[in-house]
Amino acid sequence: MATEGKRKRPTIHDVARTACVSAATVSKVLRGSASVKAENSLRVHDAVQSLGYRMDPLASGLRQEQRRIIGAILPDLQSPFFGALATGLERASEAAGFTTIIASSRESEEREADLVARMNDWRVAGTILAPVRSERGMGATALRTLDMCAVLVDRVSADDRFDTVTADNFEASANVADFLLAAGHRHILLHGATRISKAVRTRLDGFCTRARALVPEVRIDTLLSNDDLETQHRAIHDYFDSRSLEDRPTAVFSLSQYSTLLVLSELRRQGIRIPDHIALVGFDDVDWMQTAWPSITAVAQPVETMASRAIATLLSRIEGQSTGFSVQYLETCDLQVRQSAVPGERIPRPIVRGR
Repeated sequence: MATEGKRKRPTIHDVARTACVSAATVSKVLRGSASVKAENSLRVHDAVQSLGYRMDPLASGLRQEQRRIIGAILPDLQSPFFGALATGLERASEAAGFTTIIASSRESEEREADLVARMNDWRVAGTILAPVRSERGMGATALRTLDMCAVLVDRVSADDRFDTVTADNFEASANVADFLLAAGHRHILLHGATRISKAVRTRLDGFCTRARALVPEVRIDTLLSNDDLETQHRAIHDYFDSRSLEDRPTAVFSLSQYSTLLVLSELRRQGIRIPDHIALVGFDDVDWMQTAWPSITAVAQPVETMASRAIATLLSRIEGQSTGFSVQYLETCDLQVRQSAVPGERIPRPIVRGR
């Protein structure tokens, strides 16, 4: 048979025989118990090293009735933001002694709910979910139905069942409104590459609420769509092509990194120069925005902070340290001002509210 030459994985009983102790003693040593005699502990560690033994985390978790595994379900692992979030979640969970299983819902609510069920089948200690839609979507509903321990991140607001961790999308977008209005812009296009995301809808609301409070006569156009790439490119093209130079917006606020790419490519295709003809501000700062020409003014989300907060909050629930009402954590964003929104690299002074 093909498996005859395969080396058998050493077991805890092999370690016990080699160290001349019981399997229970080996288990105590591997868990870090201080009750084992020093000479026995030394023999166990020597046996582990000589045999190449590795503890089976699944079997160990079953015996302890809780696996030290955290599940993470994210909408898109190819996205720079969610890729960075996945790395942060993994780093924070490993620092706490947990292993992370990360899966992508691929922007499908049906797959999201299925992945939640799989995490439950694997009996993970807890789950981090970045929903496709919001805290009212299919994934969060499945978490409630299965009575799982979870924290919701990113595309969410306050929830009565789960703790939530997200960037303060409303205030960050309100700050963009402050910035663009202070620069003199009175006709602004807001572009979003999705209608579904709670985060995008909150960014839209934050910008519009602040802008209209400061300058009631401001003109705000919106392009929001769930359409494919080709259709969205055409919509941006048609928007600008159908307007005279005098009727075009003087600034664009794109509500996601993907949206910024769409807008930037279409503006360049039409020969609309940034920032001479139009200013551009994007939400979600990534490396290419800093190195592009001109460099892109963007809202930087605190990804590492969000990941650390999500894991710490989840572990607090898992370990019973936090048992009260659910909490909403809003993390502060930073606006990175660059060439795309500041002609001649002038920094506009903010509008004083109430004037």
